[in-house]
Amino acid sequence: MSWNDAQEFIARLNGREGGNRYRLPTEAEWEYAARAGTTTAYSFGDDEADLGLHAWHGEDFATGGTHPVGRKAPNPWGLHDIYGNAWEWVQDWFDPAYYASSPAVDPSGPRQGTKRVVRGGSWHATATSWRTAFRRDYDSDYRGISIGFRLLRTAG
Repeated sequence: MSWNDAQEFIARLNGREGGNRYRLPTEAEWEYAARAGTTTAYSFGDDEADLGLHAWHGEDFATGGTHPVGRKAPNPWGLHDIYGNAWEWVQDWFDPAYYASSPAVDPSGPRQGTKRVVRGGSWHATATSWRTAFRRDYDSDYRGISIGFRLLRTAG
């Protein structure tokens, strides 16, 4: 699933629903939901050894793959598969230096760029990929076997 594919899906869904109720979250919104009020490396603490309770990870390309959502422990706000399973596209352009100068509250992301951002890690990434703050960039037309998205539904 590419970022472009996600945008096409969202446009069709909004067309069926009669409005612009659905979109990808910004990076800031994604991280806020993923952290669920915590300040640790993961929403469940700092101990990487507990990752297996919360994430599908460490699988190889020959035998691994995505898994049904909800079979691992949720974060404190009840969100499942924040870590591992599939990288999640967010709305933002990627800028490695953006957060050094962005607003401290509700940053909206860079106005332009050449690549888009995924968050959350996947079933095959290395352990550093699952920390809540970790981010990665891809071209908006890149389709990976371990990339998906999580929708944000606006109120109203």
